[in-house]
Amino acid sequence: MMRTLATALLITGILIPALALSQSAEEIQQEIEGHNDQIEQLNKEIAAYEKQLTEVGTKKQTLQNTLTQLDIQRKKITASISITKAKIRTLELEIQTLSKNIRGKEGLIKGQESGLAENLRRLNETETQTLAVSILSSEDVTSIWSDMDRSYELQRAIQENIEELSAQKASLTETKTATESKQAELVKQQRNLIAEQGSLDATRKAQSELLAQTKAQESNFQALLKEKQAAKASFEAALADLKVKLQYTIDPSKIPRAGKGILRSPVDNVKVTQYFGDTDFARSGAYAGKGHNGIDLRASIGTPIKAALTGTVISTGNTDAVRGCYSYGKWVMIRHGNGLSTLYAHLSQVSVGQGESVATGQVVGYSGATGYATGPHLHFGVYATQAVQILQLGEATNRATACSNAVMPVAPLPGYLNPMDYL
Repeated sequence: MMRTLATALLITGILIPALALSQSAEEIQQEIEGHNDQIEQLNKEIAAYEKQLTEVGTKKQTLQNTLTQLDIQRKKITASISITKAKIRTLELEIQTLSKNIRGKEGLIKGQESGLAENLRRLNETETQTLAVSILSSEDVTSIWSDMDRSYELQRAIQENIEELSAQKASLTETKTATESKQAELVKQQRNLIAEQGSLDATRKAQSELLAQTKAQESNFQALLKEKQAAKASFEAALADLKVKLQYTIDPSKIPRAGKGILRSPVDNVKVTQYFGDTDFARSGAYAGKGHNGIDLRASIGTPIKAALTGTVISTGNTDAVRGCYSYGKWVMIRHGNGLSTLYAHLSQVSVGQGESVATGQVVGYSGATGYATGPHLHFGVYATQAVQILQLGEATNRATACSNAVMPVAPLPGYLNPMDYL
């Protein structure tokens, strides 16, 4: 069991320090309590950062405010990383304690098994002679009855041995199960740590790219916002004006019926800022009057974006690589086995590659404000796989735009599905 435990910890990338193995139970508990106090304090810091982010978010969008948001977000992520590290250390200590308990219980079981074997041997010797033979061969009948009493006591002792052994084995099983549970939680927290470190990298990269684009000048930042807004209108008009050859009649039998829980949310804390279809915002003139082809979810730069369902990455891209094109920015598209495909757009960083298999909940990238986003959020789209294509926008539309050479998912209007029908 201990070899298995050490192997599991080695596989997860965490090995309990040799010094920790000599800690007493009291020292371990004190260290766990210290980590819990640290976690509580860091959670308070994170709450304060979230309040600051909300306050900054209500202010006018300026370069300084955007940079301030990134700084606060980075501090929040750093605190979150510290929490995860404290949780990992706590789990290591709990596993260490459970491992000691396992060794103790295994020793008790071994002792009980030895005692049971000895009692069985003695009982076997006692029972080799029949009662009649014992009486005939003995000169003292009283001693025979005493021997019989001892035999009965021995049988009772054996029964008690069996019951104690069963209890010890049941307790050992519970402890091993608890250890396996802690190991699974340890792996989960390690994955969280990797995602949080990726978030930190994404915020740093976004800040660096923003400063490079604007040359730290407010006038350049405001000009960039206006350029994105104008390009957005042009892109949406082109997306709505598909060539006849791209028109497609959807076969309903090839897509799942609407139902909650078919897809999981790509972000942990769900806040929809723009819904699908013919919303009030769409009727005000947005999306070229054709409605919103996905939903927008609030997500600060660096928020881990997760696959909504197991599938295969059919493509990734970055429309910002085409000069003057502001559309999806950095994006990922995943094809699922149920006839649906999902799009994750405006990312600051992409973490998967074309052809890669991904699991439900796996991080595929980090939220950002690339493309025509004038503020950080996630655009989440759901498509009928049968209708969507990955191609240059210019091949699909009847009008030329700055995005004509940009590669992205394109589908006729019926190919866009309401994500809320499946979440």
